[in-house]
Amino acid sequence: MNKSNPTKSEGAKPCVTRYYVPMSERPKPVIIQGGMGAAVSDWRLAKTVSLAGQLGVVSGTALDVILTRRLQMGDPGGHIRRALAAFPLPEISQPVLDHYFVEGGKPSDTPFKSKPMLAQKLSRRMQDLLVLGNFVEVYLAKEGHDGVVGINLLEKIQSPTLPSLYGAMLADVDYVLMGAGIPRAIPGILDQLAKHEPVSMKLDVHGATPDDVFEMTFDPGFYELKSTSNLKRPDFLAIVSFATLANVLAKKASGKVNGFVVEGPTAGGHNAPPRGKLQLTADGQPIYSERDVPDLEAIKKLGLPFWLAGGYAHPSRIVEALAFGAAGVQIGTTFAFCDESGLDAQIKAQTVEMIRQGDATVFTDPKASPTGFPFKVVQLPESLSNADEFENRQRICDLGYLRHGYKKDDGSLGWRCPAEPEKDYVAKGGCHEETQGRKCVCNALMANITLGQTQSSGENEKPLVTAGDDFSTIKHILDQGKVSYNVDDVLTYLLSEMSPKHHLVKKTVTPC
Repeated sequence: MNKSNPTKSEGAKPCVTRYYVPMSERPKPVIIQGGMGAAVSDWRLAKTVSLAGQLGVVSGTALDVILTRRLQMGDPGGHIRRALAAFPLPEISQPVLDHYFVEGGKPSDTPFKSKPMLAQKLSRRMQDLLVLGNFVEVYLAKEGHDGVVGINLLEKIQSPTLPSLYGAMLADVDYVLMGAGIPRAIPGILDQLAKHEPVSMKLDVHGATPDDVFEMTFDPGFYELKSTSNLKRPDFLAIVSFATLANVLAKKASGKVNGFVVEGPTAGGHNAPPRGKLQLTADGQPIYSERDVPDLEAIKKLGLPFWLAGGYAHPSRIVEALAFGAAGVQIGTTFAFCDESGLDAQIKAQTVEMIRQGDATVFTDPKASPTGFPFKVVQLPESLSNADEFENRQRICDLGYLRHGYKKDDGSLGWRCPAEPEKDYVAKGGCHEETQGRKCVCNALMANITLGQTQSSGENEKPLVTAGDDFSTIKHILDQGKVSYNVDDVLTYLLSEMSPKHHLVKKTVTPC
């Protein structure tokens, strides 16, 4: 076997017995595992949740750079190479493998190789990396079983969306979930991609007029796969915070919306800003009011399946959600710190111990994210949540996922990010005030999963960890005498008050 391109798992062992709810008994998952950060909800976590009969979700953020950095780390276990070998066009996957794979892994003090930056017109290499990165993550999550797997994308990160969706669909993804914006165009795009048709999507560009045309385009025909057959069109779940947005998407989206995930303001990651004029607490956190509580009755009347998120990681709340008419709930934070998540092991251990001791705190930072959305941040001393660590970091924008499009004076499209060096942002027409407190979430997300860059200055990028407000379920599991916990612990507890038809039964799955 070619060592650089294994076709099956190296040293594969049979998977342990998992808990499984037969799909024939429950057509919709009760629990959606949230799509957290970049590869925190990676293929291992999603696969484990899917094997348990729930909806395992991989994060679709930055999977191009994650692919290249995993290869440079030596791809322990050969999983990435195995998935690349399954890609239907080796003339696309092999050059990526040849360029980025490092046998045994790169030295720890050697920077990762760079990759192309996102732009309106993607280079062929950039497009290939996006298609491959999303294919690999979904393929590994679905490998060897018949459970359902979803992928979570952010509407705010628009440049990579089209090739990312196609790559995930080539791997037979079952659900696409998208929030952090108004994803009206996505359902129709899924319809077209399923038929390998060219697609386009309008870009949000600051300063653009109605007469301006700024859009992303993608033609699957480059991959010459149309003759093989149509792809499965995954179900589309829009992540919303308000009934008005759900109503618009249900009635005016470009294609069928199959359901909603309804997030309250206590959910982790990016939150919708409070309605009305922004008001802050004494320590600088946004104040949410009754106006920000989703109108669940109005969403229920739309007649589409919906899942509730934010504070529902309790057995009684799941029963309550089902009794109200929800299909289930989405759980993020409790899965983020379990054994199977992609979060750095030291970060998990530190955070779990803080939770066990009752010392873990989350700050809803209105400025941290370049998106402008409030972002919940776990307060960890050696992360960018620490003011000194943030101030000492040399600003650099070398990944660019959260850059904003803006119309330049000559009418062309430019890109800027309020977390880039202040002088660069201001030179592009941005206001200096918009740079204050902005953190490089892109590089921090890579550091969260042990793929942080070593910059030319020798500085190692610091993490920035997000979580929801509620750690009580994790605390309950840890109070059983544990110092860590896994997916089985989470699901056994969360589903403990369910009716008999939802009880977990054992099923031995095929080898991983």
